[in-house]
Amino acid sequence: MPIFAKRLIIWHKLHGRHHLPWQKNRDPYAIWLAEIMLQQTQVNTVIPYYSRFMREFPTISSLAQAPLDAVLSLWSGLGYYSRARNLHATAHRVVHHNQGQFPYSREAIQHLPGIGRSTAAAIAVFAFGQREAILDGNVKRIFTRYFGISGYPGDSKTQHLLWEKADESLPVHYRNGNIETYTQALMDLGATVCTRHAPLCKICPLQPECIALKENRINQLPATRPRKPLPQRETVFLFLMQQQKLLLGQKPAPGIWGELWCPPEIEVGMDAITYCKRNLGIEVQKPMELPTLDHQFTHFKLRIHPQLLHVAPDFQITLPKFIWIKPVDALARGIPAPVRKLLKQLLLLDQTLLKI
Repeated sequence: MPIFAKRLIIWHKLHGRHHLPWQKNRDPYAIWLAEIMLQQTQVNTVIPYYSRFMREFPTISSLAQAPLDAVLSLWSGLGYYSRARNLHATAHRVVHHNQGQFPYSREAIQHLPGIGRSTAAAIAVFAFGQREAILDGNVKRIFTRYFGISGYPGDSKTQHLLWEKADESLPVHYRNGNIETYTQALMDLGATVCTRHAPLCKICPLQPECIALKENRINQLPATRPRKPLPQRETVFLFLMQQQKLLLGQKPAPGIWGELWCPPEIEVGMDAITYCKRNLGIEVQKPMELPTLDHQFTHFKLRIHPQLLHVAPDFQITLPKFIWIKPVDALARGIPAPVRKLLKQLLLLDQTLLKI
């Protein structure tokens, strides 16, 4: 067994995490759900969402049968909403095309919606004991430091080298739970010891061979992404109120907020009163400007200019995919994080602002 794997397995038995809720058994459904939620999200954030999902949808068939809107409502606030849509799509595929049986091999799992190589490998390891290598962000950080790899981990050449190291470092003998222990140890070491900032090198089991530590390059590895300024976009959200109810529309898929509920949206500089009359068939009072909200995505920044507008009670909207809903009830719907923040600000306003 490589010394790398041996050190990790020994370390994990004493210092690793053993009581995460998805570690209770080898249920592929529970493990798949956890691994999807853990993509780009920390464990402490995931746990309450995972617990709520398992209570609401205890089996893959119950998830497949649920309306997508119910799934998005439970996911609301966790971000990267394509993960929730892919969860729902995968549940449908497994239930209706695979007799409810989750695929066994990493290659087959990887063909399911929203599952890449590393996530598929983690599911294969923890659910089926398969000997597969993972390479998430934490693991990339460990390997770049341990092997002294200088390239940016997102580059194809560096990523290919990292996959080679990941495969070479696997335990040779993977029975008796060694592969599961090793894989969990990688995740735990990256999350608790070999952290991005202020890593705890003095207590790291890999320190005797770590090239970055020997060469005093811990703070230089992994190499950071070549910096490009994020483009900034601006938009206007129209919070249309009628008899203390708010108008929300469901965004079309597969956009970044596809299937989520949002206020009507217009371009900066567009006249809200004219837009409402022409596109929604309603007349509104002069809008009230609300505080601007900045929200950052992975690839761009969004500046939202919210406006509060009151609609006369005799106007009705009959367009599809629009609903009138109380702001407090809207918080239980599948809504994006910035809309949630703006709704909470709206509820904090003087209540007379919510009345006509």
